Formats: sequence, structure tokens, C-alpha cells
Amino acid sequence: MSTSFSWSRRNWIKQTSLLAAGATVAATQSTPALANWFSSEGSLKGKRLLFFTKSSGFQHSVIAREGNSPSYADRIMTGLAKDYEFEVENTKDGSVFDGDLDKYDAIFFMTTGDLTQVGTDGHPAMSPKGKERLLEAISKGKGFMGCHCASDTFHSAGPANVNQDKPDPYIAMLGGEFIRHGRQQEARMLVSSPKFPGLEDVKQEFKLNEEWYSLKNFAPDMHVILVTETEGMVDADYDRPKYPGTWARKHGEGRVFYTSMGHREDVWSNDIFKNLIVGALRWCTKVADADLTPNLKEVTPGAATMPKL
Repeated sequence: MSTSFSWSRRNWIKQTSLLAAGATVAATQSTPALANWFSSEGSLKGKRLLFFTKSSGFQHSVIAREGNSPSYADRIMTGLAKDYEFEVENTKDGSVFDGDLDKYDAIFFMTTGDLTQVGTDGHPAMSPKGKERLLEAISKGKGFMGCHCASDTFHSAGPANVNQDKPDPYIAMLGGEFIRHGRQQEARMLVSSPKFPGLEDVKQEFKLNEEWYSLKNFAPDMHVILVTETEGMVDADYDRPKYPGTWARKHGEGRVFYTSMGHREDVWSNDIFKNLIVGALRWCTKVADADLTPNLKEVTPGAATMPKL
């Protein structure tokens, strides 16, 4: 089952004017989001996003559906599509990658496991050819976004806590791979690329309670946007130097974005996360630009150090 939505700016302005007459804008709505309504520059109007949430491995509660009801993340993405006038198609059906990918401007993964297997959620698998078509489409210019468990997808062959010389082609495209995680906890994310779209209202760092992924197989050409600060974190998974938690890179002609955030429902409803997702979509669909200077060694010099698990 898939859904797509569009909402007019005129309706939004009308409703906002009514609010202004007798109430204030809800605190959950941040300044950058409001500002983008009235800016024709970088508009997402008419852009189409495929939000793919198949779980061949562990299924996160935030993307779980009850029958045909949309998941929590589906509802968040539908709301953002209404707010920013883009279209979103939410699906768990892997056969979509055997169809027409040209109709999408970008593809967004919140997935787990080997997607060519039916696995946990029982939804149709992606065919091996479908995986090839996905990577080819990105290489030719399709935007790609991944959050949280997108790095727990199509794992590379070899030990979990070892960097591989030849990661799985999907991981090589994404730019990093999940190792393991410890307990959920509050940790600091350091902003290393404050001008990246969506971070306009974020200062040098922020704290968030999240299930933080310990990651490996970092692409040397990535531009690190947010750094996971391990100092003060508990559990052996984070007994390592600080490492990338959010980044952007090019895969051929395609623009690729990933953030390790996204496990918890309250993260999906957090303005920092939502604004970053919208900013990443603007960048991935080429309506906004960003600095892509490789900075892995400069901002996370010990990123290749693996935790002793």
C-alpha cells in the first residue's frame, strides 16, 4: 500500500493567518520551517519521494504498521509532504524497485537486513536486479536518503567489528555501516557543518536521547555533518573516539545523505530531526546546495578505531 499527498501553500497561509489573529504558533514549529514557507528558493513543490521501510531484519516500532494503517514515521513524512508541498509514497513492497524509478526525485530508506529476502515483516522482497537498479539510479543522479537502520541493511561480508576493504556495494554507496548499539541514552551531537540545509537553527551541538549506532566502513570522501561525541557515553559500543553520526557524499552523479538518528518516535517528532530531513531532501533533490569538502580525518580523526566488543 502506498500513499502520496500534496497540500497548497495558499491553504497554509490562510490557516496561519487565522492562528496569528488569536494564538501563537505551536512551540513544536521551528523558525527555519516557517521561513521556508515564504521562500521560493529551494522549494520542494512537485518533488516526489519514495519512503521505503521494509524490514527483512528487526522491525523498529516507528515503522511498524497495524494492518493497512500508516506507521508513525509514515504519518510524520505525510505531514512534512503536506507542509512542504512535495509528494511522498510510503511503501514496504520491495517490488517497487523493479518498476519505474524515474518518477521519484529521491529515495529514503528506513530498512533492515538483506532486502532481497522477505524476512521479518512479510512484505515482498526486493529482487537482486532491483538492488542493482537502485544503485544504478543513484549513480546516474537519483537522490538517496537513509536514517538510522538504513546502515543496518545489506551488511558487508566479514566480522562485525572490523572495517572491510570492500564493503557491500550498498554500504559503499551509503558511506557507513552499523556494527552494534548499546543502551538508549542521552548523548551529544556536535555540528561540524552548520550551513547544511536544515541546520540553520541549530548551534554548535545538541543533546538527544536516542539509540545510538556504533558505525564503521566510513567512506573517505564523506562530508561529516554531525559528529557522535562518545565522551560520557556508557557501554562498550561507544568506547571509541568520536565518529560520524550524519554525513553527505556523492555516489556518481547522485547525492547521498545519512543520519544515525531515527529509532525513537520522539526523535521523529523532534524539530531538529524533521528540519534536517527536509533540508536533506532539498539537498538530495538539488534544490539546495551544500559544502561537500571531505572532512572525515579533520573532524573525526579516530573514526576507524573499532570498539572492543
